[in-house]
Amino acid sequence: MKQFDNIDDALREVVQRAGGLKTVGALLWPELEAGQAGRRLADCLNSDRRELLNSAQVVYLLRIGRQVGCHAGMHYIADESGYQHPDPIEQRDERARLQREFIASIHTLTELAARIESMDARDVPGIR
Repeated sequence: MKQFDNIDDALREVVQRAGGLKTVGALLWPELEAGQAGRRLADCLNSDRRELLNSAQVVYLLRIGRQVGCHAGMHYIADESGYQHPDPIEQRDERARLQREFIASIHTLTELAARIESMDARDVPGIR
């Protein structure tokens, strides 16, 4: 695995794997022409420049990295802050987990409804 000197290097790897500066820059700044957006992104990833990405943009790049299978940014952050590398959640695994939780909640609601009906059936009319 590649080692990076700083977060900018790791994010540049993400950008490269996601199609390059123009492609990713246009995603970050859709209001700009692709070349201009690419130059802005290059400036943001250059520590000699004043331009910086905000935290939401960094997270967006991490999400793009996840989509293209490049975890350099996330791994750099984990390494620098003393965490193990996180395992990406596969969308199909997450969907299956949510479906299991949904089905379990339906069973719980069905059981609660049956208990309420049972209590109602035991009530004697006119006595409280």
